[in-house]
Amino acid sequence: MKDFVAQAFKVQHETWRYVVGAVLIFLIWNFGQIPFAAVVSWKSYSDGGAVNEINDYATMMNTLDKNLTFFLLMLSFVIGFFGIWFIVKFIHQQKFLEVLTSRNKFDWKRFFFAFSLVGAFIVITTLLDYYFNPQDYSINFNLVPFLILAVIGIIMVPIQTSFEEVYFRGYLMQGLGVISKNRAVPFILTSVLFGMLHYPNPEVDKVGDIILVIYIGTGFLLAIFALMDEGLELSMGFHAGNNLVAALLVTADWTAFQTESILISEAEPSVNFEVLLPVLVIYPIYIFIFAKVYKWKNWKQKLFGKVETPIEMKEI
Repeated sequence: MKDFVAQAFKVQHETWRYVVGAVLIFLIWNFGQIPFAAVVSWKSYSDGGAVNEINDYATMMNTLDKNLTFFLLMLSFVIGFFGIWFIVKFIHQQKFLEVLTSRNKFDWKRFFFAFSLVGAFIVITTLLDYYFNPQDYSINFNLVPFLILAVIGIIMVPIQTSFEEVYFRGYLMQGLGVISKNRAVPFILTSVLFGMLHYPNPEVDKVGDIILVIYIGTGFLLAIFALMDEGLELSMGFHAGNNLVAALLVTADWTAFQTESILISEAEPSVNFEVLLPVLVIYPIYIFIFAKVYKWKNWKQKLFGKVETPIEMKEI
């Protein structure tokens, strides 16, 4: 199998291209947030409020219809995804498939296996928690708003999660890999950067900085999937399944995505072992399952080893 990270050696991979490309992608993604900010400002003005009064996340989320808010938030990632495609094609002159996988074509079976595994886990654990702790939930199911949410989510959430996967585990993973010529640097840096990207989320204000353990731990989990499996199919499927099922099934008034979900969690988040449980217990189980199914080997080299220039490039 080809080396997923080393594929970047075959294209325009000078350091300046990745620095410029990473910054431009980030700016394009943030540019995509302008429609949301504009609609919120217009709504506040039309309701007789001052734009500068919208200074906290909860106020912004409650300004608009939930489905419209969700759509506008997802829209920024759609624009960001186009930004990645543009940078990969025109700055690096690279086939977009090569930032997704080392395989000759994208493996949808891997994608849907990861999607189904994490989706089933979320549904089962949520239903069990609802059964044993019904006082922690309120039923929020309204058919028409839920169907609208489902359409928006099914179309746009996979784009949102794919943007994050391709940006961190694809583009930056390959760029940092060929620049440093080892896998440890992109493995660690992309995971930490991914976690810190979520620092502005309202969950951090609610729970505290300790929740960054989950965000950064998730970054490491998805990076392991990408490096060990030589492609993004598993990480993209896992990320999409996690976010989509969660958005449809349960939300809370202190989370980043407040949706027309079936359930609303009324429980106060607690800072205890529950914060560490995913990273210390659940994530290793996912890794074990994928390692067995896909027969992962040579862990030290794939996670921390050198990134070698492909033989065909050495001969040129």
